[in-house]
Amino acid sequence: MFISFEGIDGSGKSTQLTLLREVLEDRGLRTLTVREPGATVLSEEIRSILLSNKQSITSTAELLLFNAARAQLVERVIVPALERREIVLCDRYSDSTTAYQGYGRQLDLGEVRTCNNIATRGIMPRVTFFIDVPYEAAQQRMSFHTTSGGPDRMERSGPEFFDRVRAGYLEIAAAEPHRFHVIDGVRDRDVIHADIVAVVTAALSTL
Repeated sequence: MFISFEGIDGSGKSTQLTLLREVLEDRGLRTLTVREPGATVLSEEIRSILLSNKQSITSTAELLLFNAARAQLVERVIVPALERREIVLCDRYSDSTTAYQGYGRQLDLGEVRTCNNIATRGIMPRVTFFIDVPYEAAQQRMSFHTTSGGPDRMERSGPEFFDRVRAGYLEIAAAEPHRFHVIDGVRDRDVIHADIVAVVTAALSTL
């Protein structure tokens, strides 16, 4: 089973992924946690390029780099794990690219989806959680966890960009209600976690 977590930076998606993994492992289920971009040597190197404030990257190059990292991740990590019948928990996946590069950077959505399809080879999550948090609330959360390096290149994109990203996620969710679950991310962490566990438990019961 393949499960992805989406949301703007500071939404709490990574925390919720970790909490879900702990529950699944306590139930004796084999899980694999990966992040995008990342989880392979090549993908982690691409991640460093994409997030570096030293880089000036065009929107199209950004799109292609994200999908290059994704292609490596899918073929080398995700597909083998699914073949082993593990539960794959992914911190971001192709929906991030649709939301960030398609809606946020305002690239052609058809071209974005074509690139995503090439990279994913049709491998899509069974369940996707979008942890929905307004930009201002996400920024407040991030301020409590700021490192000496400050915001990365993507995080510096500004409120108008992230408003478009959030709107994009909501459009994706409206188009794919069978897969996408919009979670109100401003609530208590444990309440959010309980909602996520309920959805996953129901999905597992149908396997």
